[in-house]
Amino acid sequence: MRDEDRKIVRELDLFSNMDEERFEGLLNAAFLQRFPERVILIQEGDPADFLHVVIDGSVELFATLDKRESTMTVLSPVSSFVLAAVLKDTPYLMSARTRAPSRILMIPAQNIREAMDEDSAFAHSIVEELATCYGGVVRNHKNLKLRTGVERLASYLAHQHSRQGANGKLVLPIDKKTLASMLGMTPENLSRAFSTLRRSGVGVAGPNITIESAENLNSIARFAPLIDNFSQSPSD
Repeated sequence: MRDEDRKIVRELDLFSNMDEERFEGLLNAAFLQRFPERVILIQEGDPADFLHVVIDGSVELFATLDKRESTMTVLSPVSSFVLAAVLKDTPYLMSARTRAPSRILMIPAQNIREAMDEDSAFAHSIVEELATCYGGVVRNHKNLKLRTGVERLASYLAHQHSRQGANGKLVLPIDKKTLASMLGMTPENLSRAFSTLRRSGVGVAGPNITIESAENLNSIARFAPLIDNFSQSPSD
């Protein structure tokens, strides 16, 4: 691995406090690989052999039942995934595929478990990581259960608006079909939701979105701090 890649991984909360020698041991056992777009990285139901870290690119986590498929989330750099399955040595509960050419660090699951047993600081970071992931799952479940489709879309756009500078415009980081799946909607319902938001000052031109009033968008979404993990404005 290049020094800059080691630094990127080291700065992840999951690895930032672990013993330096053990961290180097993990990296020495790991594989950093390049993957083209739409490559299946892990398959739902397979043994959890590796912890994956997205160094650059984009990865979609999805699940299937019979012929149905649903996007669970889309990951951007730098982030890890399938930690719980790795720790419990259980099958993956989701599949993963690249959405763009990506570089993925793959750390053998056995090495992760051994490092957790031997490094208390790493074990503590693992607990914090899992707690954060659990909080995210609860927030997402509340979002799906307590909001209408229009409200979920408004919340997503408000989140992206905040992340992208809160300057009245944003670019959708994923295509609308994937967005609909992630929000628990059909593409047709997503289109209708966008039409509804247009009447409230949301402009749509392909992936480019304009926001006349962030306050109005948050009002439509029924902004709730215990669901929405972002600030309503840059000053918050």
